[in-house]
Amino acid sequence: MDKDFAKYNEKAEILKVLAHPVRLCIVKGLLEKGTCNVSNMQHCLEIPQSTLSQHIQKLKAAGIIEGRRNGVEINYRICNPLVVKLLEVLF
Repeated sequence: MDKDFAKYNEKAEILKVLAHPVRLCIVKGLLEKGTCNVSNMQHCLEIPQSTLSQHIQKLKAAGIIEGRRNGVEINYRICNPLVVKLLEVLF
């Protein structure tokens, strides 16, 4: 058994961030659609825009998603291949 806990830290942090139903729903939707903007996410999730923005910030800070500007809107996508694999196993 490998006791070097430092190398498990990144994976543990990813799991912590994903361990919220709304964030898990966001990344599952991004896995299915590829990209999505905040307006579409808000419409699908039926939550306030401010709440959605807080969840997106946590996902971005953890390196799970990234946004690309397209005019006035930002389209988000999963940028971490480990998260893609994890979601494929979960769902």
